This record gives sequence, structure tokens and C-alpha cells, in this order.
Amino acid sequence: MIHSMTAYARREVKGDWGTGVWEIRSVNQRYLETFIRAPEQFRGMEPVIRERLRKHLQRGKVEVYLKFTANPAHVGELSINETLAEQLINSAKWVQQHSQGDINPVDILRWPGVMEAQEVDLDAVNKALLLGFNDLIEDFKAARASEGGNLETMITTRLDSILEQVAIVEEHMPEITKWQREKLNAKLEDLKADIDENRLEQELIYLAQKQDVAEELDRLKSHVTEAHKIIKKGGACGRRLDFMMQEFNRESNTLASKSINTDITSAAVELKVLIEQMREQIQNIE
Repeated sequence: MIHSMTAYARREVKGDWGTGVWEIRSVNQRYLETFIRAPEQFRGMEPVIRERLRKHLQRGKVEVYLKFTANPAHVGELSINETLAEQLINSAKWVQQHSQGDINPVDILRWPGVMEAQEVDLDAVNKALLLGFNDLIEDFKAARASEGGNLETMITTRLDSILEQVAIVEEHMPEITKWQREKLNAKLEDLKADIDENRLEQELIYLAQKQDVAEELDRLKSHVTEAHKIIKKGGACGRRLDFMMQEFNRESNTLASKSINTDITSAAVELKVLIEQMREQIQNIE
């Protein structure tokens, strides 16, 4: 099975501590390139996330986002720093005596460090989020595989169409060769020249070899077979398929340069269209 480099997945993780939402998206890229965006308190997970991405993915520009919303009800038990509070009260009383103001208890409690809440167990939160990230990767791989299946169908259809064009050219080659010989003979008769039959036969053989496209047609069929093998093998095959498109282009260009008939010209043009359609989609294959 082949996989597309273009995909998207989303996974929500909930707990007493709040809600975490993972999102991952990717587009085609020559190599694997990862970008991670997460709240500051979860920066420590980045090396683990990168390693897991490298384990499952080969190519693509991959962007991972984590949005975290804490549960206000899941706040640790509040405690008061009595020593600091007493110091603040004494200081406030001194200010009150010299300014004749009132002491607001809330202001004392608001002072940094007076009220403290037990911190949320980040290790437990990290563990839950990473478990959710594992599920996210599986969803993401499934999305890439689904899109890869669509690409595979499109490419195999074009490969079959290439064989159809090859068959059209092969079917017309005998009559093209006959037409070519008759045309040459007609020109020689117009010249009314006394031509050595042996020399004429040699020239016809040379001309036939120069314009013979059998080798190009055989190579095109061989390339189709090889492309099917690559697709069937699956995995990270995008680079190999891209190389095959270069080989397809080389043969179609040679076929077009040897064209002496509108049927061959039409087939060569159609081949170029099919190859270009495949090449564009192969850029998205991992």
C-alpha cells in the first residue's frame, strides 16, 4: 500500500485535569520535516513526539499542534503561607498608622506567595496526552493510506492507458512502414533515375531503423511493469516512482521525435499528458 504525504487528523484527550486537543497535518516534502507547537509547560514532550514521528513517517512536512485547556475545578487544595501573611499584616498596620488607611484582607491574600495551590501532576498529564498522541498517529496514518489508495487508483489507470497507446502505435506500424516504402518509391519514379536495387534496399533498411519505434514501445511496456511492481510493494516509494516518470518521459520524447504519422504523433502527445498527470500526483506520495 502506498501512502500520501497530504493528510490531516485530530484527537481529543480528556481527563480530570482538563482537555488536550491534538492536531496533525502534512503536505509533500522531499524529506521528513517536523514542526511542533505546544504550550510552554509541555515543551518537554517535543523530543518524544519527534522520535515517534520519525518511527512512523518517512517524508513530508508535518505540523503538530497541541491545545490545552485546564479544568478550573481540578485545582489543588489551597494553603496559606502564614509567616509571610503575618509579615504583610504587620507592615500594613505600620502603613495604616502613618496613613490612616484601612487594611483590606483580600489585598493581603493577593500578595504573591501568600496563597499557594498544589501543582497539577504534570507527569500524569503528559502520560495521558502522549497516549492520545499515539492514537492520533494511527488516525493520521489511516488518513494517509486512504488518500494513498486514491492516488494508486489514479496512477494504475494511467499506466493502463499508456499500454493502450502503445498498442495503438504497434497496430499502425506495419501500414506506416508500407506507406513509407511506397512514398519513397514514388519519389524515385518521379526522378526517373536508374537506382541500384541493392543500394535502394540498404537505404530503406537504414530509414526503417532510424524511424523504428519498437525499442521505445518495448521500454514503455517494461516501465509500466516496473511501476506496477513498485506500487504493489508499497512503502515509501515516491522517489522511485518519480524516477520512473523520468524514464517514461525519455521514451515518449524519443517516440515523438521519430513520428512520421499523425497516429504516432497523437499517441506521443497522449503519452506526455498521461505521464504528466502521474508525475503531479506522485509528488504527494511518501
